[in-house]
Amino acid sequence: MSLHIGDIAPDFTVDTQNGEINFHEWAGSSWVFFFSHPADFTPVCTTEMGRTAQLAAEFEQRNTKPIGLSTDTAEEHRKWIEDVNDTQHTDLKFPIVADADLSIAKLYDMIHPDQSETAAVRAVFIIDPDKKIRLTMTYPMSCGRNFDEILRVIDALQLSDAKQIATPADWRSGSDVIIPPSISDEVAKPLFPQGWTTLRPYLRTTKID
Repeated sequence: MSLHIGDIAPDFTVDTQNGEINFHEWAGSSWVFFFSHPADFTPVCTTEMGRTAQLAAEFEQRNTKPIGLSTDTAEEHRKWIEDVNDTQHTDLKFPIVADADLSIAKLYDMIHPDQSETAAVRAVFIIDPDKKIRLTMTYPMSCGRNFDEILRVIDALQLSDAKQIATPADWRSGSDVIIPPSISDEVAKPLFPQGWTTLRPYLRTTKID
């Protein structure tokens, strides 16, 4: 199944190391960072799970719930989490989907045969409170994710929704944003009373407090 930006994230009920969850019910009114891993007890995955746990307060600040997936059982997850906590000096609490039968990985197109027939690639789905997929990224098994970028895109998506703006290349929270061309100057005036800089008719930048 191929999933696209704007699609409703498929729902599922599944076991995790914290017990059974229904994905949509568990997500509630939060954003979701859903990310997959090839297998438990593997080095890159251990660092990524640890980094997610270390950033718990950052995700909470953004009303975002992390949830992992690995193609192993809940019992294996529980044993692996002990290693994650010990080696990464953290306390992992977010759920990790138990997907030994690959059903969720296949539902979300996380199995790429050139990489493995049985292990998920490093997929990322950012899902909004309406359960819509807002961003996807896929990393090969050998390459760990950049968590600064994951937090950055969540910030960008949430700001875009709140302020009707777009973000330029390498945008960071607090830097200038773009007024989309679909918003005319007349419509922009009450939306952006602070004014803007017109570099080209299609390229207007402004600051957001």
